[in-house]
Amino acid sequence: MEKNKAAKTPQTRGSFSGRIGYVLAMAGSAVGLGNIWRFPYLAAKYGGGIFLLVYLVLVVTFGYTLLVSETALGRMTKKSPVGAFQRFGNTKALRFGGWINAIIPMLIVPYYSVIGGWVLKYLFEYVKGNAAVLAQDGYFTTFIGSSATVEFWFLAFSALVFLTILAGVENGVERVSKILMPLLIILAVFVAAYSVSRPGALEGVKYFLVPNFKDFSLMTIVAAMGQMFYSLSIAMGILYTYGSYLGKDVDIEKSTMQIEVFDTGIALLAGLMIIPAVFAFSGGDMDTLQAGPSLTFITLPKIFASMGFGTAVGIAFFLMFFFAALTSAISLLETCVSTLEDELHWKRGKCCILMAVVMFAMGTASSFGYGIWGGIRILGMQILDFFDFITNSIMMPIAAITTCFLILKVVGLDKIDEEMELSSGFKRKHLYHFFMKYMAPACIVAILLSSIASALGWISM
Repeated sequence: MEKNKAAKTPQTRGSFSGRIGYVLAMAGSAVGLGNIWRFPYLAAKYGGGIFLLVYLVLVVTFGYTLLVSETALGRMTKKSPVGAFQRFGNTKALRFGGWINAIIPMLIVPYYSVIGGWVLKYLFEYVKGNAAVLAQDGYFTTFIGSSATVEFWFLAFSALVFLTILAGVENGVERVSKILMPLLIILAVFVAAYSVSRPGALEGVKYFLVPNFKDFSLMTIVAAMGQMFYSLSIAMGILYTYGSYLGKDVDIEKSTMQIEVFDTGIALLAGLMIIPAVFAFSGGDMDTLQAGPSLTFITLPKIFASMGFGTAVGIAFFLMFFFAALTSAISLLETCVSTLEDELHWKRGKCCILMAVVMFAMGTASSFGYGIWGGIRILGMQILDFFDFITNSIMMPIAAITTCFLILKVVGLDKIDEEMELSSGFKRKHLYHFFMKYMAPACIVAILLSSIASALGWISM
C-alpha cells in the first residue's frame, strides 16, 4: 500500500505503512493495563455478565463515536492534538482543547512506565523460578516500598519504550506492534485456556459470561463507561496522533471496528484468565475477586503458586502483561513526541530527550511515592495514585468534552462525514450522529461527575 507522504515542517511526517500497521499499533495502544489489570475486577464488582453486556454495548456505540471522531480529526488535519484544534482557529477554547489532549499523555506515561517496571520485575522473577517468593505475604508491599529497586525497573522499562520511539513510526511503533500483538493474543489464549480448565473454574466462567439482570445497577453503567473510556485510549491524544499518520485511502470505519474487536477480545480473555482462576482458588469468594488492582500483583501470584504449572503460567501471564504495558506506553510517548515535533519544530531525537527529562522527573516521583516519599500526600493520595486520578478521572472526560465541542460547534458533522467517506461507506453514520449530538456529551459529563463524587467519598466505585 502506498505510504502517506503528507508534508510536515520541518521534516517529512511519519506514517503507517497501511491499515494493518495502524490497526495493530492502535490495538497495542488500546490493549494495556486497563484491559488486563482493571477490567476483570470491575467486571467482578459490578455484576459479571451484566457488566460485560453493558460494556459491549457501550463500546460499539459511545466508544465507536469517540474513536471515529478523534481519528478522523487527526487524519483531516495531519496534526497531533494541539495542531488539530488550532487548525480550526486560535481561540482560547480551541487552544485549551488542544493542549489538554496533549498534556494528558505527558502526565500518564511516566507513572504508567513505573507500573510497567513492576510488571517487568515480576516477569524477571518468574523466569528465575521465584514463583513461591512472589506469592509470599507482603512481597508486593515490600517491593514497591524499595525506592531504588522500583526506580531501576522503571528506568529499564522506559529505555525499551524510548528505543522503539527513536526508530520512528513505521520502523519502531508499527514494527514492534506487528510482532508483539500476535504474541500477546497467543499468550492470552493459552493462559485463559489453562485458567478455565482448573477444578471449580466453570462457576467463574458462568459468572463472567452469563448476564444476571438482578446484579444490574446504575453503577454498572457508570463503571463500564469509565472502563471503556480508559481502555480504548480515548481522550489521550493518541487517536489524533495515530490518525494523522493515516493515508486518505485507509478505511477508518473498518479499522475502528477491528480495534473494537481487538480491545474487547483481550478484555474477554483477561476476564477468562483471572475470574475463573480466582473462583477455583477461593471458591468464589467475592472479597478475593474484588481485590482491585492488587489482584494482579498479590492475588494472582498466590493462585499461580497453587497450580501444577504455576511458574510456566506466571511467565506466560506476565510476559503478555509486559507486552500490553509496553505497546500502550509506546503509543503514549509517541503522542508526546509528535506534539513536541509539531509545536516546537524540533527533530525527533531532541523531542525524545526532552520527554526523557520529563519522564525521569515525574516517574521518579511516582517510584518513590510508596517508599522514601511515602509520607507525601496530594489530596490524600500517594503521588502515583494522584497522577492516575487527575488524568483518568478529571482531565480525560474534560478532553473528550472539548472534542465534542470542536465537532459540534466548530468543524460540523458534515466535515466529519466527508472525511470518513473518502475511504469508507460510513455505515454507522446515523448512529454516529445520534451519539455525537445527544449521548456522548451526556455520558462524558456522567463519568466526570461520578469520578468527582467518588473522590469526595459521596459514592463508592
